[in-house]
Amino acid sequence: MLQALIWDVDGTLAETEEAGHREAFNRAFAEAGLPWVWSHDTYRRLLAVTGGKERISAWWHELDPQAAAAGAATVRRLHARKTELYGELLRQGAVPLRPGVERLIREAHRAGVRQAIATTTTPENVTTLLDVTLGPQAHGWFEVIGAGDIVAAKKPAPDIYLWVLQRLNLGAAQCMALEDSAAGARAALAAGLATVVTRSAYTQHESLPQVLADLSDLGEPDRDAQGLVQGRAWAGCVDLAWLKRWQPEWKKAC
Repeated sequence: MLQALIWDVDGTLAETEEAGHREAFNRAFAEAGLPWVWSHDTYRRLLAVTGGKERISAWWHELDPQAAAAGAATVRRLHARKTELYGELLRQGAVPLRPGVERLIREAHRAGVRQAIATTTTPENVTTLLDVTLGPQAHGWFEVIGAGDIVAAKKPAPDIYLWVLQRLNLGAAQCMALEDSAAGARAALAAGLATVVTRSAYTQHESLPQVLADLSDLGEPDRDAQGLVQGRAWAGCVDLAWLKRWQPEWKKAC
C-alpha cells in the first residue's frame, strides 16, 4: 500500500538549476569580485557534485587547490549570499513548478497520502519555493523536510532518504521517491525505494540505474508525459492511481 511520496526538489519540483541556482551562483561570484562564471556546460559538469558549498569548493580546487584548501569560510559566505540571491529569483517568479507537480501534490494531499522532501538544497530554498509556487499552507502538506546539511553524506548516498523514512516511521516498501537525476535515483534505490525519475533539463542524457519509471515529466490531462515504466514504453498523466498500480509491479521485479 502506497502511504507516502518523497520528493526531491531541484530539477524535480521545478527546473531550478538553470534560471535559479546557476544564475544565483554567478551573481554571488560577481558581487564578491571573483572572475568566476559558470556556463551552462560548466554547471552541468559541476552538478555531479551534490550540495552548493561542495560545488563551490570543487570548482575552486580545480582552479587553485592551495587557496581552496584554506577557503572554507569564503565558501560559506559565498553560498550564504547565493542562497539569498536564489530566494530573490524565486520570489520574482523565475522558477515555476514542472508539469504535473502541483496537480500530483494536491491530489496526494486530498487523498491523505503522506508527503515528504529529501534534498541536498538548503531548507530556506525549499520553503521559499513552496511559498511562491503553492503558498505558505503547503508547508503543512510535507510532514518531513530533509534538506541541506542535515545528514553528512549527500546523494548519491542514501542517508537523506533513510533519515526521512525514519521520521515518517515507514518502511521503504510503503513509499515512493520522485527524482530527476542519476545521483538522486541511486540514493533513493539504495534506501530501498521504488523511484520515478522525471528527467530535467540538466539530466536528459544521464545514464540511470534501473528505476520504476523514466519519464519526461508527470504530464497534465491535456499533455501526456512520455517515457518508460518498468522498461516498457508509456505515455499518460501520472496520478496516484498509476503510482499505486506501478508499485506492486516494482515489488515483484525486486
